[in-house]
Amino acid sequence: MLVLISYDVSFEDPGGERRLRRIAKACQDYGQRVQYSVFECVVDPAQWARLKHRLLTEMDERKDSLRFYYLGANWKRKIEHVGAKPEYDPEGPLIL
Repeated sequence: MLVLISYDVSFEDPGGERRLRRIAKACQDYGQRVQYSVFECVVDPAQWARLKHRLLTEMDERKDSLRFYYLGANWKRKIEHVGAKPEYDPEGPLIL
């Protein structure tokens, strides 16, 4: 399934930058950044459980926010891209 993850991390305290890096790293481990604070992650239920737990552990619920959009298995019809960045296919080949 495809899950769109967006986050907003507060920098009111010195730990904000650290939480931001850790949340971004967790998302990068499972998906692709499509905007500054938005990731697309193709995950199975077990991977999603691990990723969500990791994200909830890293965030500060009093200051930060996370949004999860569950686009399911038929996500390709639900995404339209317009603009300068090249379109990203989460299930396409990964070249390192």
